[in-house]
Amino acid sequence: MRPPKPEKKVQTASLFQPLLVDIIEPSHELVLLAERIDWNWLDQQMEPLFSSKGRAAIATRLMVGLHLLKHAKGLSDEEVCRQWKDNPYHQYFCGEDYFQHHFPIERSSMTHWRKRIGHAKLEQLISELLRVANQAGALALEELEKVIVDTTVQPKNITFPTDAKLTYRAILELGKLAREHNIPLRQSYKRVGKKLAIQVGRYSHAKQFKRMGKALKKLKCRLGRIERDIQRKIEGNETLEKALRTPLYKAWLIRTQKPRDKVKIYSWHAPETECIAKGKAHKPYEFGVKASITTTMKRSKAGHFVLHCNALHGRPYDGHTLNKVIRATQRLSGIIPKRIYVDKGYIGHDHPHKNRVFRSGQKRGVTSEIKKELKRRSAVEPVIGHMKNDGHLGRNYLAGREGDRINAVLCGAGHNMRLLMKWFSTVYQFLLQWLTKKLEPKLILITP
Repeated sequence: MRPPKPEKKVQTASLFQPLLVDIIEPSHELVLLAERIDWNWLDQQMEPLFSSKGRAAIATRLMVGLHLLKHAKGLSDEEVCRQWKDNPYHQYFCGEDYFQHHFPIERSSMTHWRKRIGHAKLEQLISELLRVANQAGALALEELEKVIVDTTVQPKNITFPTDAKLTYRAILELGKLAREHNIPLRQSYKRVGKKLAIQVGRYSHAKQFKRMGKALKKLKCRLGRIERDIQRKIEGNETLEKALRTPLYKAWLIRTQKPRDKVKIYSWHAPETECIAKGKAHKPYEFGVKASITTTMKRSKAGHFVLHCNALHGRPYDGHTLNKVIRATQRLSGIIPKRIYVDKGYIGHDHPHKNRVFRSGQKRGVTSEIKKELKRRSAVEPVIGHMKNDGHLGRNYLAGREGDRINAVLCGAGHNMRLLMKWFSTVYQFLLQWLTKKLEPKLILITP
C-alpha cells in the first residue's frame, strides 16, 4: 500500500516526552535543510510505485532521509540505522516529532525500498537538491548553462580476479548447490582444489609458468568433472535443470574463457562486473562499471554541484554516451546546457549540436573566453575524488546492474547534500559573526 502522506501535526510537548524542536539547535544544517526540502513533492513522485491496497508502506521521508544521510556521510546501511537512534538531528531530518529510542524499521527495508523505487525515480533527489541550492542562494541558474562531462570507473566490491581463484570459487559454489538440492557427488574436490589453487599462486610468484599452467589445467579439469556429474544427476528433472542452469553456465564460462574473449566473468557473485582499462601506470585497469558525471563548469558559492550521475554498462565509448547524458542532465536541472566541456575521450561524439561541445586541445571555434573556460575542464576531477573518498562511488556494495545505477545516482545526491550542509553551516556562522559585531556594545569614554 502507498506510504502515509505527511501531515502537519499540532506539536504538543508532554511531561515525559519533549519535542525534538525543543532539544535540537534550530540553526543546525540538517534542520535548515529539512525545512527547505519539499517532502510532499518527493512523496508524490514515489507514490505511483506503490499499490493502493494492503498494509501501508514506510513513510517516504524516512527512507529518503536515511539514504541521503548514508551517502552524504559515507555510511553503511547498518551504521546509518545505528546513528539514527543516537542522533536527534538525524531523526528530525527523517520526519520524527519526538526522540525515538528504537529504530522503527528493519535494516533490510532499505534494500527492499531501493529495489522498488529504482534509479529513475531516485534521480528526483538530485533535482530537488538543485532546487534547494538555487532557493538558498548557493547555486545560480546561469551556472547550469555551462557544464563539464566526464566518466570514471565505479569499482565493484570484488576481490582481484585470477583464473585459479575463480575456478576454485566455482568448485565451492557448485558443491554448495549440490548439497542444497540433495544431489550426491562422486567427489567435491574441495581440498584438492584448494591445494591446486595454492600451487598456481606459488608457481606464478616464482615465474614458473609451465608448472603454473599444468596446475591450472588440473584445477579446471576438476571443475569440469563436477559440472558433468551434476548434469548427469539432474538430467530429466526440469525443476533442478531450471534452478541450476545459470550456475552451470557461469561455471562453464569460467572454465573455458580465454584472455581475449569479449564475454567474461570476473566474479561469481557479481557477474555484471566489467574490466575497464584506465591507461595509467599506477592503475592500468579497474573492475566495475563506467559511470558518467556532469558538474557545473563555474564554481558556485557552495562548490561544484553534480547535475547528473549514472552508470553506463557495456563499456561504451565516451563519445557515444554524450547525447544521452546531456538529455538526462537537462531533464534534472531544467536548463539546456549552452556549452559542454569534455576531454579528448569524446572525439567523434554523438551530440546533435556540435558547436556547443568543446574538447580539450581543440583549436577550431575557440574564443578567448572559451579558451579560459577550457582550462577549468579538470575541475570535475576533484568532484569525482570527493565522491569516491567521502561517498560510495569508490566501491559499490549493491548487487546487480540496477544496484550499479542506484549507487551512482545516490552518490551524486550525497555529494550535493554535503555541499548544502557546508553552505548552511558557513552562512549561519557568517551571519552570527556579523550580528555579534553589529550588536557589540561600544565603550564611550567620558572625559571630565
